Amino acid sequence: MATRNPARLIVALAVAAVLAVFLLYTAVAGHSTPTYTPSQLAGHAGSLAVVGKVVGPVAGDSHSSTGLRFGMRNIDGKGHVVSIVYRGDNPPPLFKVGRDVVVSGTYANGRVSSSSLITKCPSKYQAAKTPS
Repeated sequence: MATRNPARLIVALAVAAVLAVFLLYTAVAGHSTPTYTPSQLAGHAGSLAVVGKVVGPVAGDSHSSTGLRFGMRNIDGKGHVVSIVYRGDNPPPLFKVGRDVVVSGTYANGRVSSSSLITKCPSKYQAAKTPS
């Protein structure tokens, strides 16, 4: 009866361990974008996402070189207003002053230059009404 070589098992387990560590790293730390509210932006720079409420005035066009310009404030209405410049596709149909949105882009010099704009549907985030 021939004996099996344990080296093959050790190599297979080592490869599996390396793959498991790689998957864990990419799930936890790889390609994540930090998300902030407008009042949390001070001291941060680079690529990020901002969640807030659109405040007016809304001016410009997302397809122009100057972009669509508007302000954002914390969803609760408190804090200072941060300037947003959005360049990209047409804004979503639900985009308007007072709507909760998420913009992704880069933050520098007190302004977010965004290429992604998503509106939050308010009915999905309201408490369910109880039947009377």
